[in-house]
Amino acid sequence: MNLHTHNKFFLRAAIYGMIAGLVLTVFLKVIQFMTGYKVYTLLLNIDYIPILNEFKFPEVVEVIFHLIVSVALSIVLILIIRQLPTISAITIIALCVFVSFIIGGLYFPTTILSERTPPISSLPSFIYWMVGHVLYGSILGILLSSRYWSR
Repeated sequence: MNLHTHNKFFLRAAIYGMIAGLVLTVFLKVIQFMTGYKVYTLLLNIDYIPILNEFKFPEVVEVIFHLIVSVALSIVLILIIRQLPTISAITIIALCVFVSFIIGGLYFPTTILSERTPPISSLPSFIYWMVGHVLYGSILGILLSSRYWSR
């Protein structure tokens, strides 16, 4: 892969990560607005990160933090996918949904580290959170499996 192709490759993965990350952001913001369950607050929560938790960032900066994680995940996933000899679009989508589901499930318990996020016992919050992460994984998987990534 030459440098130009390499740069295009990472740029496209970054854009796809931003798109999927923004969809998750909007989805959880709408859910929180409509239901009052603080799933959007959880998405942007950094109360558990030393040093960063000492600052009060504007919402847009917190969204940027989320998008950085989303872009990084997109790049890691496409690097893994590109290493596999043959893989179908359905398998790529399933992989992205699976990874996103696992990450969502592992991240939800951080809610106990903050008073601003939903209680860990909130089943509706957990369900909305996981649906959002399945949506994220589905969108990212569809984008990463698009014809532009064919070999």
